[in-house]
Amino acid sequence: MLEKEESSFYLLVGLGNPGSAYEFTRHNIGFCVLELWAKKRGWCFKSATRLQARVAQGVFEGKKVILLLPMTYMNSSGESVRLCVDYFKVELNHMMVISDDIALPFGALRVKPSGSSGGHNGLKSIEAHIGTQIFSRMRVGVGDKVHGSLSDHVLSRFCEEEMKLRPQLLDRSVETIEVWIKEGIVKAMQEANGRQEEKKPEQNLGDKLDGKDTNK
Repeated sequence: MLEKEESSFYLLVGLGNPGSAYEFTRHNIGFCVLELWAKKRGWCFKSATRLQARVAQGVFEGKKVILLLPMTYMNSSGESVRLCVDYFKVELNHMMVISDDIALPFGALRVKPSGSSGGHNGLKSIEAHIGTQIFSRMRVGVGDKVHGSLSDHVLSRFCEEEMKLRPQLLDRSVETIEVWIKEGIVKAMQEANGRQEEKKPEQNLGDKLDGKDTNK
């Protein structure tokens, strides 16, 4: 049963496609981030038919948090998000969407308080259904395509080297979300965006893939 005793919730939306065929694909990195969050806290995802989603709930730092994995397929993610926002009466400044981004190199994170969809169909759908672009989003770099179509690339699985580095990327993504909940969007931006500008070792995942020790 969905619990909604409190008047204010933090909503984390992970974008992806349902079904085993899409597991571990680049487009499903949002699902993977929230599944790791839930695993670390012993939270369980349950089917929520009325929300067209899988949902996990719990308390973090004294705040009620909802994890939402839309089961509508990527291009219709906004339908599920709208239902959840309305049902729990979520304030949009308490919502963060986690999505993949091919414009970022593998391993990079970018956090913003608002912005355009950047061509991402899941974000487009959310913006259309809630009527605004003003909500926090964390873009997780999955690397651009080298060959083939864009759709084939985002629906492809990570290569062997990327899979080795993937746990580190997911851990950093979870840590950044925690900072957002505890300290707000500015601190979360500093945690994600600032660390990359400082070129800290854990941010150079793309270089590791190329066998390099320094950034270009």
